[in-house]
Amino acid sequence: MKPTSSPSSFSPAFPFIYLASQSPRRRQLLDQLGVRHVLLLPNADGDAFVEDAEAIEVPKPGEAPSRYVQRVTGLKLDAAVARHARRGLEAAPILCSDTTVALGRKILGKPDDEAHACRMLSALSGRTHRVLTAVALQVPGGARHTALSVSHVTFDAMAPAQIAAYAASGDPQGKAGAYGIQGAAARYVSRIAGSYTGIMGLPLFETAQLLRQAGMAD
Repeated sequence: MKPTSSPSSFSPAFPFIYLASQSPRRRQLLDQLGVRHVLLLPNADGDAFVEDAEAIEVPKPGEAPSRYVQRVTGLKLDAAVARHARRGLEAAPILCSDTTVALGRKILGKPDDEAHACRMLSALSGRTHRVLTAVALQVPGGARHTALSVSHVTFDAMAPAQIAAYAASGDPQGKAGAYGIQGAAARYVSRIAGSYTGIMGLPLFETAQLLRQAGMAD
C-alpha cells in the first residue's frame, strides 16, 4: 500500500511511518497531522503467521487501567515490529496506540454484544470516567518512545430508552467503553477535560511530541 495523506514534515530518511492499527479514526488523525503512513496489520494476505490480536487485550487480574493500556500498546508494538521483520518491509518508524475506558479502577473494553453495550453505558450514565490512550513509536535501529494521554469525560444521565437506542445503532461495537466521542454518543457528553483526539484514539499533541523526540518532525 502506498503512503497516504498530505505532504509531511518528516526527515528525508523516513518519508513515512507504519501505522499498526485498524482504526479508521487513527488514520484520519494522522492525516490531520500531515503524517504519511502505511498500514501494518496482522493476518494480511501472503503472511502465513496467524496473530491472535484479541488475546493481547485481555487484562490481568487487578491490573490498573494505566498499566494495562501501556502494557497492551507495548505488546502490540512488539507484534508489529516482528510482523515488519517477517515480511521484509522497507525500514520506517512503527506507530501503535491503544485506548481504554476506566470507571474507577474497572476497565471497560469493547462490548461483546448489544446487551453488554447497554450495561456499560448504564454504568457510565451520569458519571465521570477516564479515557486513557497510550502511544508508542519504534524507530528503526533506535529507541522506543512512549506517551500516555489521560482525559476525563462526564456523561449526562441517560434514560434506558436512550441507552437502548444507541446500543441498537451498532456504533458501540468495536469501541472501548461502548461509545465513540466522534459519533452520536457526543449528545450525552456534558464535559470533557483533557484531549479530544486522545479520546478518539490518538492524542495528536503527544504523538507530535514523540515524532519530535525521535527527530522525525519539526
